[in-house]
Amino acid sequence: MNSKKIRKSIGRFFGWIGLITCSSVIRFLDSKRIYAYARKISTLGYIIAAKQRKIALESLKLAFGVSLTGEQIEQIARECFDNMAKSGVELLFLLDKPQLLRQRVKIVGKENLEAALSKGKGVILVSGHFGNFPLMLARIGLEGYQVSGIMRHMRDKRVEKMFLEKREHFNIKTIYSQPRKQCVEKTIRYLRNNELVFIPMDQNFGTAGVFVDFFGRKAATATGPIILAERTKAAILPCFIVRQSDDAHKIIFETEFNLVQKDNNQEKLVFNIQKITDIIEAYIRKYPAQWGWIHRRWKSRPSQGPIVGG
Repeated sequence: MNSKKIRKSIGRFFGWIGLITCSSVIRFLDSKRIYAYARKISTLGYIIAAKQRKIALESLKLAFGVSLTGEQIEQIARECFDNMAKSGVELLFLLDKPQLLRQRVKIVGKENLEAALSKGKGVILVSGHFGNFPLMLARIGLEGYQVSGIMRHMRDKRVEKMFLEKREHFNIKTIYSQPRKQCVEKTIRYLRNNELVFIPMDQNFGTAGVFVDFFGRKAATATGPIILAERTKAAILPCFIVRQSDDAHKIIFETEFNLVQKDNNQEKLVFNIQKITDIIEAYIRKYPAQWGWIHRRWKSRPSQGPIVGG
């Protein structure tokens, strides 16, 4: 085992210890005190997680350029860490308290979801790593909907097992993005059973996706929702969970996204992926601290033209 793998193993071990410690402490806190506890975690994390802090600051500069001052960018980065800490604490706290979860997370636009489901072809929920999206899936599951989410395997199997059990408690099915063939087969099966499938579309997708504009820069973006909708005739429904000033949440189901047909498949893919990306960007611009800026969204670059960002 080389030194890099050793460092990663050590980091995951201490991450696991930290998760268990947080979970134990949260058991003794009420719904008000958990947020004070989250702020302490956030403050410590912003200091310790130097790599993630650097990525967040760089990503914010790439997105907003000179439209924000350095102080404003750092403030958003700090609030981003606050939101991540709050989201983690909330998951450990609320997933064992379904009644409190119902109270703390309200739903807006449920009629849009019902209208999409009424077509009987399944619904693709398109969104991003925005707000406390795992909490959103749990709340949707509480409403009795059959919902699944496409997710990557976590690096730490112990953490994976813990959150897999919590998702299963809310009848949330997990579709792992790899192996690809199994991912596609499961997704199509669930959609044809008129279920909901959550697909985040805001992370770097390498050379397998298409490049569309995201904050004015080309970003490699997944095409899965469009291809799946074409194949299954499932409805595409943008949805987001927004943290409120009192740390309650609001799930917003937008109206159904209607695919625009073009002369060829590539043009159709790029056009529709761009439109969905525009919706995601609009939410991020409105609530910048609620998006995960610690991801290198612009890491992959188009094969032609100057390399910028990432």
